[in-house]
Amino acid sequence: MPAQTYSADNIREIELPRHIAIEGPLGIGKTTLTRRLADSFNAETVLEEPDENPFLKRFYQDRGKNALPTQLYFLFQRIQQLEELRQGDIFQKVHISDFMIDKDPLFARVNLDDDEYRLYERVYKSVIIDLPKPDLVIYLQAPTETLYTRIKKRGNQIERFISSSYLNQLNEAYAQFFHYYNDTPLLIVNTARINLAQNDADYQNLLTYITQPHSGRHYYNPCLA
Repeated sequence: MPAQTYSADNIREIELPRHIAIEGPLGIGKTTLTRRLADSFNAETVLEEPDENPFLKRFYQDRGKNALPTQLYFLFQRIQQLEELRQGDIFQKVHISDFMIDKDPLFARVNLDDDEYRLYERVYKSVIIDLPKPDLVIYLQAPTETLYTRIKKRGNQIERFISSSYLNQLNEAYAQFFHYYNDTPLLIVNTARINLAQNDADYQNLLTYITQPHSGRHYYNPCLA
């Protein structure tokens, strides 16, 4: 049966989560899916802005020397974006973000040494008070080999220093984090054999699943269908 195609008219009839956060490791396609969903739902996007981080290029060249300022810059950038989201009228429109603040310590634990992490943790705990939580988190997952291939294919110059071993560390950290995550409804999507950026049928099938009412933890695994 062909996937149902959603238009602006029938989307209006669906009760959507007011804030959807897309998460997953580097190369998984968070921002692409965020933009596609925002277009389908007539929603506002809240996007990470890595190009604004002046430490990021240096971080990829030398993680050891540049991890802490890179991490702190992203932390304060994300907090500012969520503060703006809270101050705006979130109930008037659906918002879709390509990050959630809860995952910030995940990167910190992978990238920082013990002393840096203790400093980061003190800062983190002091600044995340009362930030809005998403109503639905969509965690995109794929094997490390798939992530590495996607990153190389998109050809971002500052990402050329990313190694497969570093990606694997992040991928495992994400898997462990979401294994225990239960703060909000969670949809885990296996993207290993689907192309949500370029295959419209893949995207429409996922869209159909998202628009169904869910609570707790759910899995979308088209590879097993």
